[in-house]
Amino acid sequence: MTSKLLLAGGLTIALAGCGVTYKSPSIGAAATDASVRVVELTPQTVLVANRAPYRPRTLPAVFGQSAGAGGAVRGAGELPDLPLIPDARPEALELRAPPAVQPPPYRIGVGDVLLISTTSTASTIQELSGLLRAQGQRQGFTVRDDGAIAVPDVGTIMMAGMTLEEAEARLFEALVAAQIDPAFSLEVAEFNSKRVTIGGAVGNPSLVPVTLNPMTLREALIAAGDLRTRNAEFASIRIYRDGELYQIPVEDYRRRADLQNLTLLNGDAVFVDTTYDLEQAMEFYESQIEVIMLRRNARQQALSELESEISLRRSELSEQRENFRIQSEFDAVERDYVYLSGEVAKQSRFTMPFGRDVTLADVLYGSGGFDTTTGNPAEIYVLRASDDPAEFGAVTAWHLDAENAINLTLATRMTMRPNDIVFIEEQPITKWNRAFQQVFPVLFSVAAAAN
Repeated sequence: MTSKLLLAGGLTIALAGCGVTYKSPSIGAAATDASVRVVELTPQTVLVANRAPYRPRTLPAVFGQSAGAGGAVRGAGELPDLPLIPDARPEALELRAPPAVQPPPYRIGVGDVLLISTTSTASTIQELSGLLRAQGQRQGFTVRDDGAIAVPDVGTIMMAGMTLEEAEARLFEALVAAQIDPAFSLEVAEFNSKRVTIGGAVGNPSLVPVTLNPMTLREALIAAGDLRTRNAEFASIRIYRDGELYQIPVEDYRRRADLQNLTLLNGDAVFVDTTYDLEQAMEFYESQIEVIMLRRNARQQALSELESEISLRRSELSEQRENFRIQSEFDAVERDYVYLSGEVAKQSRFTMPFGRDVTLADVLYGSGGFDTTTGNPAEIYVLRASDDPAEFGAVTAWHLDAENAINLTLATRMTMRPNDIVFIEEQPITKWNRAFQQVFPVLFSVAAAAN
């Protein structure tokens, strides 16, 4: 029996000497090669490792496009023709003033031009370069038919129906979401969405825009060139509002400050008449209503066309994105990879994401990490081959000693590069265990043969 054990032991030693027993990959053995450098990962060397140039791959442009881009704002159009003024002597004019109203806060509408300005630092100016460029040209941002504005580097922001304070809050949220310093001021540069119509015996019949400040009857008439009546006794100011016709004799208007300071609302039509023909005045207001209805119908048609176009664009974008996803599933899209080897959860490759860097910690724990029972946390390496032909394939082995768990913070700071190999060595006891598992059956075979 003793001779059999000696024979088996001698065979074991012989097998080990001949290199037949288990061998595991190791960085230490390769470190004697002059073309391999082992560099300990420290806060300083992590900075060196991250200097290797790399730009993450980006998603196709179709993923950044919006189906709602585009669309034009329709203009207000020309004023309707003035009504005919019959030559007739009026009777005593009746004062029928519109009721006093509390003007609502101004709400931004389609066609308004918003101006965004900033007094921020140089870094903010660089971040808002597209925005400031538009401001420098005094172009501003026009509220489109869909109620939104398009801000460079930020995207579309819904503005219609908001007060200026609400719009500032919405813009602030959009700038913060785009990681741009939200130091800005917002103002309405052009008021185009709300108007009061002024016609009749005035210097310049026109559409007077309603602004942030409530518009009075006196201000509206002055903006239209003021009254042009030869005889105030025969003249009246008629206001059409919400289906009601009101009348203010010019003599009363000039005598009473409360009539001059009457607040006008969006959609009011004011006509300065030199006759007492209410029917003729009504024709003027009806023509205004007809123009408004025509514009509203045209706008509804434009919105319908825009919705159809957006639907077609959205379908096209969805199809292109789906085609890209299918190509990715069949591995037909060029991607960057990091490879995992040694005592990792699974020998595999890690696909580097689009548009951002990935760290060693992302690769380790995004792939299931490693088993510390068999893997040696003190021997974690990132193998990175040199791209310089003059170095003849030199490899740098960045060594992370995670036996002290504090060093795992370095893994969250080291960014990976395409074709990096993450390698984890075995525990020393694991090497002996695996070697014994291979030799042990041989010992039994030899012992059995000796019998």
